Amino acid sequence: MEKIKQSKLFDTLSKKMVWGFIFLITLGTIFLSLPVATRGMQGTSFIDTVFTAASATCITGLTVVNTAQHWSFFGQVVILILSEVGALGYMTFAVLLFNIIRRNLDLSTQLMVKESLNLENLSDTKSVMKYVVGLSALFQIGGAVLLSFDFVGRFGWKRGLYVSVYHAVMSFCNAGFDVFGNSLMGFRDDSYLLIVTIILIIGGGLGFLVWRDLLLFHERHRLSLNSKLTLMTTGTLFVAGFVLLLVTEKDLSLLPKGTSWFNRTINTLFLSVTPRTAGLITLPTSSLQSGSVFILMVLMFVGGTPGSTAGGIKTTTFGVLMLQSIAQLRGKKDVEFSHRRFSQSNISRALLLVFLASVVIALATLILTQTERIPKEFGLEYIVFEVLSAFGTVGLSLGLTPHLTVIGKVIIMLLMFIGRVGIFTSLYSLSKRQTKFNQIRYPEENILIG
Repeated sequence: MEKIKQSKLFDTLSKKMVWGFIFLITLGTIFLSLPVATRGMQGTSFIDTVFTAASATCITGLTVVNTAQHWSFFGQVVILILSEVGALGYMTFAVLLFNIIRRNLDLSTQLMVKESLNLENLSDTKSVMKYVVGLSALFQIGGAVLLSFDFVGRFGWKRGLYVSVYHAVMSFCNAGFDVFGNSLMGFRDDSYLLIVTIILIIGGGLGFLVWRDLLLFHERHRLSLNSKLTLMTTGTLFVAGFVLLLVTEKDLSLLPKGTSWFNRTINTLFLSVTPRTAGLITLPTSSLQSGSVFILMVLMFVGGTPGSTAGGIKTTTFGVLMLQSIAQLRGKKDVEFSHRRFSQSNISRALLLVFLASVVIALATLILTQTERIPKEFGLEYIVFEVLSAFGTVGLSLGLTPHLTVIGKVIIMLLMFIGRVGIFTSLYSLSKRQTKFNQIRYPEENILIG
């Protein structure tokens, strides 16, 4: 009976979360449809407006129109707000509203916050919310101040402060929208700007629970298993991606001649960080080496940390399966890490997540191969890269996004939505799961594997 109640409750919460994001996208579409949202009151087609609202709410950054050239100041601010709310979760702002009017959170709201931030215990809701709001404000305000030292000198006080705030928010939220027209390609020689951006991207993608553990380490003198696994996996992917890109892009011919060794290293470092769902880029993605494109696709598929502003299958999922594979190869029955043993339900959930993600990506790729035109200089990677970028809420593209057909735009929007809301939440909200638990267990039998 208790399991049935929990199942029904989870289904209800999943539906509420899905409808909450749909409401935000709808609201964003209405505001972006206003003539004042575009430069010269030119307006935007309905499908492009919905696509932009979905991309902003799902903090992806894929664009069918140039953000800097098409959208007015009002439109850009709407995109900024949608990205902020989408990154922190609309439940975060609901809790803020409750605090402002000094009302206690009811059980339903606390459960929604718990699910949206991937918390284990309901008691963590209030304390984690403080860190979510506080850390977000600290990173974004601090980032804007640091960026203003660069941008104010370039654009003057008014434009410089606006660009600093916009870029700080988009970097921390891992959204990928820019107001320059070509992402950060015009700043590839500005190592200071790139380093600040890298810090903001990592800050947003590491996860609020991990940051809370790190900030409380001086009191607790320990980290949770989740934080240890996250830091280990994130560090491994960070170093591996950087080293591999140093090899595949060893000459970095895309940079101007005479570029310093330090700046070349920073650009490579930035290239290894941005596919972790940031979407900002200093080098044209379509001109990268094939090996580099493959590495970016792998990093986009993995993504960031649960409970962060990042997408993908998440670092913890990748870490659990990596340790599971190592344990199996060593003939161990248990999957151990940091003197702890992962539960079988954890491993099964990770396997199911990867399987479902693979099915969704494969199906979307198949559909797009039939609806989209692939340029002669590209192959299947032209489609796969776009699909992984949407599912991982990254925002990078080999150039397909502006040329998507209506069907292609719908498919990419669905991928962005699933990537942001979560594949489990999305599918559970659509499916009718059985709540009667069968007590009959059939005999066990093995089959041939591999």
